[in-house]
Amino acid sequence: MNRQTYHARKGQVPQNWHHVDAADQILGRLASRVAVLLMGKHKPQYTPHVDVGDYVVVTNAQQIRMTGNKLDQKVYQTYSGHPSGRRTRSYRQVLETKPELLLHRAVRRMLPKNRLATGMLKKLKVYAGSEHPHQAQKPQPLSLF
Repeated sequence: MNRQTYHARKGQVPQNWHHVDAADQILGRLASRVAVLLMGKHKPQYTPHVDVGDYVVVTNAQQIRMTGNKLDQKVYQTYSGHPSGRRTRSYRQVLETKPELLLHRAVRRMLPKNRLATGMLKKLKVYAGSEHPHQAQKPQPLSLF
């Protein structure tokens, strides 16, 4: 028997465009499924050391949901390094000002912690409203649930 392991090379696997509507989707579940698409784990040609993932356009990020009391209890913290430079904002505050940031950071933390993650994250396009400028790429609508 001649069994050889298949390893994809860069540019060998086509990268498709997917459109996901985030309206009334739960943040964590949506982020994990988007991360799988960006990594390419849904493809039979998946290779861990090559970026074979697809492009993902997410719209309606301002209508994303969270379960429980996470909107008020979970916070984003930043620290400038100066005394009293710590800033905290609840998820509700972030959702009102920059709704794209919630999904972007959730997906970023679910990607592998290596050099490929930067390229994978660049293939994620998140928009607060229902309009996006990627009509020319003809993204295929994708129902994750």
